Amino acid sequence: MKDATILLVDDEQAILQLLETVLHKEGFHSIDKVKTSEEALCACERKSYDLIVLDVTLPNMSGIEACPFIRRLTDAPILFLSARDTDFDKLTGFAVGGDDYVTKPFNPMEIVARIKALLRRTRKPNPVVPTAPVQGGGVFDFGRFQLYEAAGELYVEGKAIPCPSLVFQLLLFLCKNPNRIFSKSELYERVWGVNSLRDDNTIMVHIHRIRERIEPDPAQPEFLVNVRGLGYKMVKKGLPYEY
Repeated sequence: MKDATILLVDDEQAILQLLETVLHKEGFHSIDKVKTSEEALCACERKSYDLIVLDVTLPNMSGIEACPFIRRLTDAPILFLSARDTDFDKLTGFAVGGDDYVTKPFNPMEIVARIKALLRRTRKPNPVVPTAPVQGGGVFDFGRFQLYEAAGELYVEGKAIPCPSLVFQLLLFLCKNPNRIFSKSELYERVWGVNSLRDDNTIMVHIHRIRERIEPDPAQPEFLVNVRGLGYKMVKKGLPYEY
């Protein structure tokens, strides 16, 4: 749990510093801090987080307004901080995608306790690597990496790699259909559902996150490749190519 990557979003430097100091004392050291919703969105596009602490009252775009956009990029639990304490405000926070809601002023140790509780619910301990190849049962072996459908686990070169559920679902679909090209719209329909809001950036962000996990060099992908003008495909050697 202590290796979790946390993003703190608040326009008050004192709160950012307080939370970072307390989290460091509790053993959390992978912490990023930003002051606006726009910076939070950019951070989530560049990096995968295990948890986000998001202030509601931010300049330009509030945390409530930003949350649905952040949700397109990550399924990491979001803990709202807010001076607004009505039931309506709290329900709104949960409705837009928040997982917890704490009102200001707050006890920093309560924030830490809630962060730990959210991480316990959403992060799995590293499982034991299978000692022998498993045949069938939803195991997809691409040599460098293996995907275990039933367990929801990704291994790269024998090491368990954390994989958020939306990233895992897209990777699983592509692994089930190797060497087939899918357009962005097809991926939306097959993975997210036909009623999902279509945003090219969402697919590209999740493609990037998959490459960060499975590729030797994400800038020059060998497995999840782009076919210019057509879409994406997961390459598996030894199988006939389908177009």
